[in-house]
Amino acid sequence: MATLIRTTFVKVLSPGQSGKIAGCTILQKRDIMGKSLRDTLPPRPPKPAPFDYVNKDYTWFRSLFDRTTHRLDENSKVVVIEGPVAAGKTEFAAALAEDLGMKHFPEANMDIHYIQQGVDLRTFNDRIPPDTRTFDHVDFNECPNHRLAGNYQIMMYMARYGQYIDALAHLLNTGQGVVLERSPYSDFVFLESMFSQKYISKGVKSMYYDLREQTIEDLLRPHLVIYLDIPVNKVLEAVKKRGHKHEISGKALTPPFLQEMERQYKNKYLRDISTHAELLVYDWSGGGEVEVVVEDIERLDFDQYVHRDEPKMKDWRLPREVEWSDQRMIFTNNKHFLMNLFNIPRTDVPELITSAEDMHEYTQVVYGDPRIKFLQGYNKDAGDTGLALKNKLPKYTEYF
Repeated sequence: MATLIRTTFVKVLSPGQSGKIAGCTILQKRDIMGKSLRDTLPPRPPKPAPFDYVNKDYTWFRSLFDRTTHRLDENSKVVVIEGPVAAGKTEFAAALAEDLGMKHFPEANMDIHYIQQGVDLRTFNDRIPPDTRTFDHVDFNECPNHRLAGNYQIMMYMARYGQYIDALAHLLNTGQGVVLERSPYSDFVFLESMFSQKYISKGVKSMYYDLREQTIEDLLRPHLVIYLDIPVNKVLEAVKKRGHKHEISGKALTPPFLQEMERQYKNKYLRDISTHAELLVYDWSGGGEVEVVVEDIERLDFDQYVHRDEPKMKDWRLPREVEWSDQRMIFTNNKHFLMNLFNIPRTDVPELITSAEDMHEYTQVVYGDPRIKFLQGYNKDAGDTGLALKNKLPKYTEYF
């Protein structure tokens, strides 16, 4: 059974009372409840149906009669699961999401970039220049000093960033809370660990933090972070037990690399995020029980953070309905704008630059393929119809 680690930045308090969101039309109890506790409550009035944010925009006119707070309840929260490699985050996050009635977002990976309209871009690697080839977690584990390692880490941050936008859009349009495995806020842990082992250059590190500074403040921080703590020797055992060849025989997951990850998590990330979110840390060396964690979560008093100068939950203390609607519009309609913030004109990091000749050859090969030559829904060769009547891009097109 997991042990809750008491630290200076972990608080487990008594449940709070219901509170009112100023300027909103609902009463919102802010303490998360598990399935067992929710089942004891009397039936509630039905909430509005989830808004189809995947296919539709949330406009100003729609906001006049479709209020965001009408869907929110005590479990409309962002929960992030953190921990070292092979800690069991996926299984735990899925089980926690089921108990809390939340949507589980598995950890973001390079498939977000490399799977386009059902086509895996990795299949083009033997026909395109080396600098334009795909590079994912398998490649990184096998060759962490590769020229493309820095670009890989930046693209991973972008993948986590894009997924986090999707999670916020889901919460604000449906009222259902979300459980994510890692987030863009903790991504720097990998960057710093890679830099400590000289897997990437100072230039890549500088570029990464330029991108982070340009983008991270546009998101809403999580309500709760749960860290599954496992010592490095146990992590190495878990990696072997998991049996992924690229992790076991690869060169990346060395004890110094994993020790630096642990140091960055505990000395930097957890201390920083705990000033904005509730934090629970567990000794997960022997695993743990989701029910025990849910009981600890139910004791957290989210309702205590109401003062305007209180940093915790500050991102979620929106006093007026119009401010909730504004945030909802940003994450529902403007993902492409937020992703375009990554376009910083830096040309001083050679490993992040692709020559015009190589990029031309890449474009000819990849986007000359009839399966992805056009956007999904606009490809006549793939059987798409009604092209003459289509006058805008598909909703939620990725702009990476």
